[in-house]
Amino acid sequence: MDLSKLRNIGISAHIDSGKTTLSERVLFYSGRIHRMQEVKGSGTGATMDHMDLERERGITITSAATSVEWDGYDINLIDTPGHVDFTVEVERSLRVLDGAVLVLCAVGGVQAQSLTIDRQMRRYRVPRLAFINKMDRTGGNPQKVVEQLRGKLACDAVLMQLPIGLEHNFEGVVDLIREEALYFDGDNGEDVRREPVPANMVEEVKAARQHLLELVSMYSDEMMEFLLAEEKLPLELIDRVIREAVLSQQLTPVFLGSAYKNKGVQPLLDAVNRYMPSPLESPIKALAHEDPSKDVLLTPDPSKPMVGMGFKIVEDPYGTLTFMRLYQGSIKKGDSYFNQRTGRKERFSRIVRMHADQREDIDTAHAGDIVAVLGLDSASGDTYCSQYPYCTLESMFVPEPVIKVAVAPAKRDGADRLSKALHRFRREDPTLHISTDEETSETIMAGMGELHLEIYIERIRREYGVEVEVGPPKVNYREAPTQACKFNTKHKKQTGGSGQYAHIVGHMEPLPEDSTDTFVFEEKVVGGRIPKNFIPAVEKGFRQMVHKGPIAGYPVVGLKVTLEDGSYHDVDSSEMAFQICARTCMRENFSATKPVLLEPVMKIEIECPTDFQGSVVGNLTSRRGMVAATEVSGVNCRIEGEVPLSETFGYSTDLRSMTQGQGTFTMEFAKYRRMPGSIEREVIAARKLQASMAEV
Repeated sequence: MDLSKLRNIGISAHIDSGKTTLSERVLFYSGRIHRMQEVKGSGTGATMDHMDLERERGITITSAATSVEWDGYDINLIDTPGHVDFTVEVERSLRVLDGAVLVLCAVGGVQAQSLTIDRQMRRYRVPRLAFINKMDRTGGNPQKVVEQLRGKLACDAVLMQLPIGLEHNFEGVVDLIREEALYFDGDNGEDVRREPVPANMVEEVKAARQHLLELVSMYSDEMMEFLLAEEKLPLELIDRVIREAVLSQQLTPVFLGSAYKNKGVQPLLDAVNRYMPSPLESPIKALAHEDPSKDVLLTPDPSKPMVGMGFKIVEDPYGTLTFMRLYQGSIKKGDSYFNQRTGRKERFSRIVRMHADQREDIDTAHAGDIVAVLGLDSASGDTYCSQYPYCTLESMFVPEPVIKVAVAPAKRDGADRLSKALHRFRREDPTLHISTDEETSETIMAGMGELHLEIYIERIRREYGVEVEVGPPKVNYREAPTQACKFNTKHKKQTGGSGQYAHIVGHMEPLPEDSTDTFVFEEKVVGGRIPKNFIPAVEKGFRQMVHKGPIAGYPVVGLKVTLEDGSYHDVDSSEMAFQICARTCMRENFSATKPVLLEPVMKIEIECPTDFQGSVVGNLTSRRGMVAATEVSGVNCRIEGEVPLSETFGYSTDLRSMTQGQGTFTMEFAKYRRMPGSIEREVIAARKLQASMAEV
């Protein structure tokens, strides 16, 4: 394989921007499929939405991988979900990709989830192209979307094309660099017709091209010289400078089209070949095993030791499937490789190339490839190498769950199958947390939102045949101190033989509001008043207690403990004694910091017809929400605000009934905020009642 002609790209976007429809067109035009299906209404659903639930609901739930060929280039493509509840699918896909296409709606522009995807792309330093989809929709305005890209995402976005006609008159696009009009003929837009620029657009195209060249020349002195000398610029130079600016994540070229109407997809694929990086241009650093402070630079050289990352795990009737990105070396069917986390040597019995849920067996795979391996006992994010110890790849960021429900089988004979299902889904999805409540012995399922948990409960019913009883969602509250307090705690136990003695003095205080830490321990002990070897035990004792605060048993956040003084006994003092002393100190003194309850607050973005704006805002306010901004765009309006998570249960049903089924909303976690006193008292009372019932 010629690595310079390989592209690993993902398609990411806000919900309903047309990612899966675009993926379907890419598969069709590249000859991978011979008949296009639609996400909704076609009966069979799109190729990349291979789960029954995805086809029924018309949404993407899991990322799907495929590989296509376009104009002599091999493209590994991953279609990702748009819903914030499945954000880990986007996270782990972007972690292993070399480039991405950010799809935006010509009407909606940069929406809530677009901002989250932008953060993820920046986190993993992924170069991107932007594709403004749905150009045929009423209210489509590409210029406004480009301004939003520049303003909201702070990226240097530049239009590479101009539309020929807008809204229902959208016919094609003008390529500004090559100065030609592109029309998409045939039953499915498969024939690209190239014509001169329409006469009524010549001046507009000239001005837009000049603007594009001036923006791009900021990245090249050579190009700037051509412009200043007013000489004709070679196309190769323009393409080379754009490519270099994209690879350095500075420039975002913007393309236009309507995937549903089969317009503008082929030029986007040409741009992927032209401007996206190959694995050769995406060297990655890994941490050396012997010394984690040292970096190992990985290059896609098949002859070097193999390094790959298992970024996604799927279990199906045929076994466990581990999706793997190879960064260095090669893998061969039947050979064994080391899991760098466990040190275990595992046999790669089958290697397959994925096309949605279909598989194609292959014998070898090389650096730069994305494949799947059957039968590995791995976790999401594990590094595999041909040697042990060799290196570890930086793991992916996994957001914390924000909503909990209690689950139990409706019939006792379903307990084993429920346990199997939960074990499987927890392995597949790092954002799904399964735990047992110590007080109530309930099985608790925690996830990213109502839809996230609803999908898994439906999958348990269908795939494992277990009827599940779901308890009311429990919100992850937090406890936080509001003022400083001093402590002076002594732990003394002497009952013959060796005793226990520990004494600590210091103070507790709240951390600043903008602090990213949840707990900070600082020691200022001088003169050996407490031996250095006992101080970690003091910290450990405090850390054990922050998991369960004294007000209502929720985790403690925003606390700083400073150890200033104390004393010890030559014989009776031990690490355990100081650990117990710290726990006692926390139990006895934390209430003096006047702790309060914090609740998770969600950032919410609602889109609805302007006729219903008043009732939607009124309902949001009644849920203790705050409106941050409203934007009216034609007949629709967008409302941005914040609302406590505890007030959002059942909101989707309420919004639909308020807006005659036309309202949509997205939510993502924003921050923790102090609760109003009256609601805090209700939560504490409910928690105490729950604890007393558990005791009975």
